[in-house]
Amino acid sequence: MLFHNFVTATLKLKIMPHFIIDCSENVIRLKSADEIMQDVFDSALSTNLFTASEIKVRINPFSYYNNGDSLDDFVHVFSYIMEGRNDEQKAALSKVIVTNLNKILPNVPVISINVQEFEKSNYFNKTMI
Repeated sequence: MLFHNFVTATLKLKIMPHFIIDCSENVIRLKSADEIMQDVFDSALSTNLFTASEIKVRINPFSYYNNGDSLDDFVHVFSYIMEGRNDEQKAALSKVIVTNLNKILPNVPVISINVQEFEKSNYFNKTMI
């Protein structure tokens, strides 16, 4: 029975992306945290890679940071998605998020993203118990 529950949960596994935004604290003075998170949410949804109920977005504004030799504002999005997307889809996701963030934060000199994948073979959550 436990194996059956595991297999059933695995088959229903949603490809839930997590988008964790790190930024300098000043960035949320330029646009609210809610506006920035909504922009990332809307950008991810626009790719048609995910459904709205799957997308999770969080933001971490930093008061203290070291960008090498500057204290320039920055935004970096760490995105974690379930494996199964090809390189073109991941590149398109990255491009749309950075492009849209640049539109709402044109004076932020550093806006970047990386996409990492969860592996189905070692991903586990409470619904799979």
